[in-house]
Formats: sequence, C-alpha cells, structure tokens
Amino acid sequence: MQAYRRVLLATAWTFFLFNLSGTTLVHAEERLILAFGDSLTAGFGLNGRDSFPSRLEMALRGSGHKARVINGGVSGDTTAGGLARLDWIMQERPDLVIVELGGNDAIRGLDPAGTRRNLDQIIRRIKKAGARVILAGMFAPPNMGSTYSKEFNAIFPDLARIHNVPLYGFFLDGVVQDHTLNLPDGIHPNAAGIAVIVERMLPIVARTLKEVPK
Repeated sequence: MQAYRRVLLATAWTFFLFNLSGTTLVHAEERLILAFGDSLTAGFGLNGRDSFPSRLEMALRGSGHKARVINGGVSGDTTAGGLARLDWIMQERPDLVIVELGGNDAIRGLDPAGTRRNLDQIIRRIKKAGARVILAGMFAPPNMGSTYSKEFNAIFPDLARIHNVPLYGFFLDGVVQDHTLNLPDGIHPNAAGIAVIVERMLPIVARTLKEVPK
C-alpha cells in the first residue's frame, strides 16, 4: 500500500510540474504590445472592442500571433504629455511599443522642434527599456501653412532613420477625408476606419514582432 501511495504521489507531482511548466511556456511566448498614443489610439467615440488596440490584438491572434495589446491612448494627449507618462506605463514591460503621437501638437500649432525633442526622448527611453518601437507618422493639417507642415512632417521619417526603427508613414492612411470611415467630427475613425488602419498596419507589426527575442 505504501508503495502504491508513493507511485500516486510521484505521478501527481509530475503532472503538476508538467502543467506548471506548460503554463509558463505559454505565458513566455505571449508578446505584449503597447499602443501608446492619443485619442486615435484610445478609441474616441467607439466601444472598447472597436478601438485600435482591441482590433489589432484580434487581428494578430487571428493570424497566429500570441499577442496582447495594451491600450495606452489618452485623448487630447500631446508628445509632451506622452513623454511625461511614459516611464509609468513602461512598467508594463512591453515587448513592442507603437508610438502614435504628434497629431494634437500640430492641431495646436506647437513648435515642431519641441515635438521632435519629445518624440526623440520617447523613442530613446523605450529602446533603453529593451522594447522594439514602431513609429506611426502624422501630417500637419494643411491650414497650418507650408512652412510649418514641411518642418512637422519631416519629424517622423527623420527620427525613424536616426533611431533605426520601422516607420508606418501615416497612421490615418486610407481613412482621412473619407466620411464613410470617420465619425461625424471628420477627425476620428469609426469602427470601419479602425478596421482599415489595422489591416494596413498589421504586416509591419507582425514583422517587428518576429524581431523580438524569444
């Protein structure tokens, strides 16, 4: 009887260790993505399930990637605001950060030099923490004038080149100025617009995830 109990105990212990290690393996394989931005990321005017982070997570999982996407969007945020809260949110220890900031800087006519400095620091801090970065570009509104637009629009490709990070040229590509893909304010994407953004951005996100060390 004692021998039988020892066999049962050993079997149960082995089963426990197997499941524990299996759980750890699955957790280790899951990639954590931080979508770090303003109202375009936060999902202004949308149900949570229709926000960019939620849709991106569904798309990644649907294409075979074990990934979880954190919604780090704050409506109205500027690059200065993003920089101020970056260290706090990086405590989540993401593997990849999608930086979508700058639109509110342009709308408010903030000095592009300041926007450049803030984004530069954001990218540096993320990389120092060991995470990959995808920089999502923005364009200044046409009413800001050609001089302002030229200086502002150059920020994103310049920083992507300097820091050697992937650039998604324009976050609202394929959506801007299409009333069927935007909310009545003409600024924020509706659920259909978010679907377009996710579809277009998915390849660069998937490629960058493959670069994350296992």
